[in-house]
Amino acid sequence: MSDWRWEYISDALGESLSATLRTEIERIAAELAVVNSMVYLEGAAYQGTSPGLRIEDGIASDGQHVMVSYLTDVRGQRIVIASVTSA
Repeated sequence: MSDWRWEYISDALGESLSATLRTEIERIAAELAVVNSMVYLEGAAYQGTSPGLRIEDGIASDGQHVMVSYLTDVRGQRIVIASVTSA
């Protein structure tokens, strides 16, 4: 089991999303945490450069396209959701 977790950059970001979008963001974020735990096996001992701001997308259950900007905090073993855009 991975020790990686995810969180919103601020509570206000998560609270501003509809339930449908929040569900999709949670799915994407959980998946990103698992994938990154496998890519950065060193975790807290990692000495390389940060991968920087990245983007992932998905489709919510109501058909909305969702784009998530996130940071991978390798040493903190977490994914930080920085912004969410939907259309």
